[in-house]
Amino acid sequence: MNKADLADVIHEVVGGTKVDSERAIEAIINAITESLKRGEEVSIAGLGIFSAKERAARQARNPRTGEVVQVPAMRVPKFRPAKHLKDAVR
Repeated sequence: MNKADLADVIHEVVGGTKVDSERAIEAIINAITESLKRGEEVSIAGLGIFSAKERAARQARNPRTGEVVQVPAMRVPKFRPAKHLKDAVR
């Protein structure tokens, strides 16, 4: 399922236009992204928790050349699924 398929499902359930459904999805994605940029967690009941995690600097190896490369510290998105989601997928 991609963003267009999700917009179709929302359109069928909520009604309105497909453009409104696509705008709603974009608004949700933007709100989650902005919250993570500010360092906040986003918790959606039944789905899970989105958060940003600090990843420490490390050394990696280029598999093609074998050269050691320094990877800088960075923040990465993280998702912890809710129990309801885990049970539904099992």
